Amino acid sequence: MTPLLLIPGMMCDARLWGELPARLARRMVIHAPCTEGETMAELAGAILAEAPQRFALAGLSMGGIVAMEILRQAPARVERLALLDTNPFAESETIRQRRQPQIDRALSGELASVMRDEMKPHYLAPGPRNREVLDLCMAMALALGPEIFARQSRALRDRPDQAETLQRFKGPALVLMGRHDRLCPLPRHDAMHRLMPQSRLVIIEEAGHLPTLESPEPTFHALQTWLEA
Repeated sequence: MTPLLLIPGMMCDARLWGELPARLARRMVIHAPCTEGETMAELAGAILAEAPQRFALAGLSMGGIVAMEILRQAPARVERLALLDTNPFAESETIRQRRQPQIDRALSGELASVMRDEMKPHYLAPGPRNREVLDLCMAMALALGPEIFARQSRALRDRPDQAETLQRFKGPALVLMGRHDRLCPLPRHDAMHRLMPQSRLVIIEEAGHLPTLESPEPTFHALQTWLEA
């Protein structure tokens, strides 16, 4: 059975995937944090250096962006691809302009306020578990620390467009998003689905940017279906 490589989003760790690894007890699950490098190419290269020869690949948010770079660098090693709440395109100029001030604040001791005030409020759909999910997000971010925030921010800022990478991929593919995702809205996912016409597009109705934590049951079901395709 092909191992599953999971890549979390920005300033997240394996906890982002909730109970998914436990539910896939018969399959080897490998957590691949995107922390070793300051460019997408470096982050992907570090993961590939430790990864099995062939694997199923799933990434959420920044993890999806790193997954696309892994696919660009080593397409023959990716058996199937799942992209969750992510963006295949280069950084917009508006977002690029925000990155350096956020990096400066984080490195000067304000990482918690950057995460709390500028990023996390845009992550979630309305729901009773918001506080629990946000607390977990903050714990993951603070555990990684400001240097990782700076590296990941620079990698996101300077990332390439991956439309051609997706267009070349012909394996089983899942494109999944939370209906209320404001960071990576529906047009981004429609675009990925069009680039990979063999893919399945799944919209999780009661979730925003983090469906694995906000609405795990339908998210896990979609991932299991993709793995069995």
